[in-house]
Amino acid sequence: MSIWWVLVVAGIGTEPLLGQESCGQGQPGIPGSPGHNGLPGRDGRDGVKGDKGDTGDIGPRGRPGADGTAGQKGEPGAAGKVEEKGNKGEPGQRGWPGKFGPKGLVGPVGNRGQKGELGLQGHKGVKGDVGPVGPSGARGEAGPRGDVGPQGPVGPVGPPGPRGGEGPPGPPGGQGLQGVRGWKGERGEKGRVGDAPELMKSAFTVGLTVATKFPPSNVPVRFDRVLYNGLNDYNPTTGKFTCTFPGVYYFTYHITVYSRNVNVSLVRNGVSVLHTKDSYQGSEDQASGGTVLELKAGDQVWVQVAGGETFNGLFADPDDDTTFTGFLLFSY
Repeated sequence: MSIWWVLVVAGIGTEPLLGQESCGQGQPGIPGSPGHNGLPGRDGRDGVKGDKGDTGDIGPRGRPGADGTAGQKGEPGAAGKVEEKGNKGEPGQRGWPGKFGPKGLVGPVGNRGQKGELGLQGHKGVKGDVGPVGPSGARGEAGPRGDVGPQGPVGPVGPPGPRGGEGPPGPPGGQGLQGVRGWKGERGEKGRVGDAPELMKSAFTVGLTVATKFPPSNVPVRFDRVLYNGLNDYNPTTGKFTCTFPGVYYFTYHITVYSRNVNVSLVRNGVSVLHTKDSYQGSEDQASGGTVLELKAGDQVWVQVAGGETFNGLFADPDDDTTFTGFLLFSY
């Protein structure tokens, strides 16, 4: 595109060009076609760095980044030193005894069994007949009497002389024949032996339950756990054994002691015959006693605590028993 055409388009084509004469205004020309876009100019030089702008508003918080890779495993530390073990502390004071649990209900007393019947006594055999009496032998005849000596002449009466001696005895008479012994009577049949008498038996073993531990003092201990009581001679309601068969018996008791001292007695008809004491040391102590007693029918034997509440440490639980045992050794 020529410079002239540019000037015409710009409205300055009427100006006289250099070296040409001016002329009148001509007819408007036809608008030319738009020119092509010029080439882009060069980038301007960088200007001077301006002042720092104001700090913009804080943008919203970004999402958390992904977990980083695990670091390398560190080297193991040095082993710690074992310090010296401290001294064991002194034991604490003993706690107060626990409260007594509620008293259990007393079970009903079983009925006493009936006494067995005695065996039948054997009948005495019939006495045999007496044999006939043998003939009595004849008594021997008496021997002849000796002769009397001649009587002397009567002398003058003088002083009494000595008594004369007895004459010699006559010869004994001969012995008579012995009579024939009579026949012995036949012996009667022997009677049948009666049945053997009933064997006397009496034995029991009883114990305490948790409900009856630490029983009251100066009264029979009611052992309410019956292990064996075949003839019901021991009464768990009263705590007493009553003798049915007179004889010699053996009694023994085994006691678990806990939380307090114990002082027990074996009593016969209200009189103490055996005493056992144990001072409570710790954990669970054991105490026992035993003796042989001769009893009559109706005599009673029991165990009781003596010495007040501080001496009734009779204890029982599922692992520790307190028991009372008695049995007949032999009867009369």
